[in-house]
Amino acid sequence: MRLTILGGGGFRLPLVYGALLGDHAKGRITHVTLHDLDAGRLAAIARVLADQAEGVPDAPPVTVTTDLDEALRGADFVFSAIRVGGLEGRAADERIALAEDVLGQETVGAGGIAYGLRTVPVAVDIARRVARLAPDAWVINFTNPAGLVTEAMARHLGDRVIGICDSPVGLGRRVARALGADPDTAWIDYVGLNHLGWLRGLRIEGRDELPRLLADPELLGSFEEGKLFGPDWLRSLGAIPNEYLHYYYFNREAVHAYQEAKQTRGAFLHEQQARFYAEMERPDAPALATWDRTRAEREATYMAHNREAAGAGERDACDLESGGYEQVALALMRAIAHNQRTTLILNVRNRTTLSVLDEEAVVEVPCFVDANGAHPVSVSPLPLHATGLVCAVKAVEREVLAAADSGSRATAVKAFALHPLVDSVSVARRLVDDYISVHPALAYLR
Repeated sequence: MRLTILGGGGFRLPLVYGALLGDHAKGRITHVTLHDLDAGRLAAIARVLADQAEGVPDAPPVTVTTDLDEALRGADFVFSAIRVGGLEGRAADERIALAEDVLGQETVGAGGIAYGLRTVPVAVDIARRVARLAPDAWVINFTNPAGLVTEAMARHLGDRVIGICDSPVGLGRRVARALGADPDTAWIDYVGLNHLGWLRGLRIEGRDELPRLLADPELLGSFEEGKLFGPDWLRSLGAIPNEYLHYYYFNREAVHAYQEAKQTRGAFLHEQQARFYAEMERPDAPALATWDRTRAEREATYMAHNREAAGAGERDACDLESGGYEQVALALMRAIAHNQRTTLILNVRNRTTLSVLDEEAVVEVPCFVDANGAHPVSVSPLPLHATGLVCAVKAVEREVLAAADSGSRATAVKAFALHPLVDSVSVARRLVDDYISVHPALAYLR
């Protein structure tokens, strides 16, 4: 089977290739094509992959190309992990939003909207090309904002595009470990949108163990989300929120922490990765060792501003381990290619899963996966407070899609103004003007 990876010069790509190297099952991926617009980044990541493959006799060969059509032809699976505007664009998103005292995170609030407006037109073009050049391929989307981008692509690819994210997987594993359970055997009741979901139950041998966790303050405060949100708030919710909900529940604290920080997350990653790719231009640089050192620093500082605001301290060592989105992608490909039925939390079209949303809305829920794709399982309704957030954010996503389709600046303003974390139409108008002024990819808005 042939796998094409879009955004193949991206820093996290070796995680995916590492997962492929560990897969020795019959019918595994036999060839990997990396596509990126930046030939230098492609060359750097190709060197890391070559180091990873050293000593692995059946390592899938890797080819690189900057030609998108060439990359797509003959693909069985297409993994999309592009970043329109690069990390420089992310840093600008954060800076502009924070100047207006609103959140600029890359997938949440004003920053997420700006990123979506840049990314959706490119994602739609990719979807159309896949439909034309590789109509039998399955697209696995990790491009952020993952739910929004998956919904945009689904309008052209239907159920053959599936969005993935490592946040729900990581949350489920942390809760299971806190309860002394095997994460691989627990059923995770998780419902919402991408980066806006709640773990509402964790069943072990048919018994929901979440009430036991919620009743034990010491146990509840022993893992990442307990430290981030606090046991009292988790007990009030009766659920464990995705870590990204910290931006909603503690918005003032999060914005203040970002504003007080030496630099934003995007600026940090931009500088860090610029050093990595510059170092990789040296022919004698140890590729894999250089990448691994940079990755460890990246993971250790993940959501550092939020943890600082919450007084949560440094991340636990178990949270720094890999096994996230790359393992989800591998499990998804195995299930589809070989009808190895499994259950994964994925971003898929809603159908009738959440009654408050229409059938085409992409939601993030547990799915049964087989050779015919991902099928969302039936879930109980969300409580009213969660329903309100889900509906409000989905309405914003729809305005982003409409603005990308029409090129309407007024619709883009509406998207910003309707978001729960943007508190003024006037602020929304200034944000749109400022984002257009710095992002060439937003020149289509008029």
